[in-house]
Amino acid sequence: HVADADVAAREVVAPGTPGLAEVVEAFGPGALGPDGTMDRAGMRRRVFADEAARRRLEAIIHPRVRSALRAACEAAPGPYSIAAIPLFAEAGPAAYSPWVSRVLVVDVPVEVQLERLLRRDGIDEALAWRMIRAQATREQRLAVANDVIRNDGPLEDLDAAVAALHEQYLAASTTPPQQHLWERL
Repeated sequence: HVADADVAAREVVAPGTPGLAEVVEAFGPGALGPDGTMDRAGMRRRVFADEAARRRLEAIIHPRVRSALRAACEAAPGPYSIAAIPLFAEAGPAAYSPWVSRVLVVDVPVEVQLERLLRRDGIDEALAWRMIRAQATREQRLAVANDVIRNDGPLEDLDAAVAALHEQYLAASTTPPQQHLWERL
C-alpha cells in the first residue's frame, strides 16, 4: 500500500474542507479557481515568489497531510506500507519518527529533477529553479535515507531495484521489531 502525500495534499484542500477554508482565510478568494477548487498554479506562482506566503501555506497543509498519511499507513493492509513524501527532508525526520521506520530516497541528479519538473508542470525555468531551491538539497535528502534507489537510468533498472527492496522490506516485516537491526529515525 502506498499513501501519497501529493494525493493527500489535494484532498486536504478539497472544496468544503477546513483546509481550503483556512487557505481562503489566509490568502483571500484569489486562492480559488473558477470551479471553487484551490488554484494550484496561481498559488504555486504566489508562494514561490514570497517565502512567508509559502511557509503560511505549508503550515496549513502539511500537518493535515502528515495526519492523513499516518492514518492511511496505519490502516493499510499487508505486511508494510509506504508513505510517498516528497518533502520529507524539509519537514525533518522528527515530524514522522513516531511511525516511519525507514526512509527510502528515490534519487536523481538536479538536472534530471529540473527537466522532469519542467515537463510535468509546464512552467518556465525560473519558477522551476525557485521550486527546487525551496526544497532540501540532494545531499540533505540522501543524508536522511536508510535506502536509496537511483531513478535516472532505464526503467528496467528501476524495476529491478524496487523488486529487490520490496523483498528486503517483506523479510523485515516478518521479523519482530526487537530482532531486526534497522534504526528508527
